[in-house]
Amino acid sequence: MIHMRTKEKAIEILMMACSFLTVLTTLGIILVLLIDSIKFFSEVSIVDFFTDTQWTPLFSEKHFGILPLLTGTLLTTFIAVLVAVPLGLTIAIYLNEYASPKFTNIVKPILEVLAAVPTVVYGFFALQFVTPLLQQFIPDLRGFNALSPGLVMGVMIIPYITSLSEDALRAVPSSLREASYGMGATKFQTAFKVLVPAASSGIMVSIILAISRALGETMIVAIAAGQEPRLTFNPKESVETITTYIVQVSMGDVPQDSLEYRTIFAAGLTLFLFTFILNNISFWIRKKFQNKYE
Repeated sequence: MIHMRTKEKAIEILMMACSFLTVLTTLGIILVLLIDSIKFFSEVSIVDFFTDTQWTPLFSEKHFGILPLLTGTLLTTFIAVLVAVPLGLTIAIYLNEYASPKFTNIVKPILEVLAAVPTVVYGFFALQFVTPLLQQFIPDLRGFNALSPGLVMGVMIIPYITSLSEDALRAVPSSLREASYGMGATKFQTAFKVLVPAASSGIMVSIILAISRALGETMIVAIAAGQEPRLTFNPKESVETITTYIVQVSMGDVPQDSLEYRTIFAAGLTLFLFTFILNNISFWIRKKFQNKYE
């Protein structure tokens, strides 16, 4: 008995250490971002950083307005979510309610392979196939644009929404389905008026994960969206995202510990804060839905 208690205590300490390691890693990331960001903002006005409409820290005439990078990030993410959410939910509902178990067991793993494809492959696919294809229908679409990587990112994050949403729908008690069918509802009515509301908390989690994945995507937008920081919401224009700029500077010839180099920490902190706020808003929405239907 004493030996069992000792083993349980050791396992408990190990799990606690793993939890603390995760927390310390997060704090370390925040600390690194904060230290260099504070140095950056000691030379650049934080007001100009969030209000200036030009981002040219690597040019002779320097401007440090993050808005062009932020709009580029939001634009590609919005396009991706616009594609992934309806398709992902539709596939999840079909697999859960309409497809046979054998078909679901075959299709679901194949669908999840999309999440395992290297993003650099998606990037070249967007540049070499999707963009030329879209240019046949949109003649004024630029070679580097926000539309093509946004669409491809949407395809990439479909498995995140489909897999988690399908699991959430499957977890809905069968008594709700039976009650709905017993009242004469069709499969379509049961799916969208009973199951989706009941599984809304899990569906919201899948959408949150997909948005976070799209916000942090680097290679697809770096290859297919271009590297022109432009304040625009026109998907046909070339844009630059925050992650693309960070890669551009990190792998370039910018001297370390210079003002230009510290811009990547300020940009990274902005992306971190934006994602943090977005996740908290989404968490509040998820809790609201969860309390409503529980």
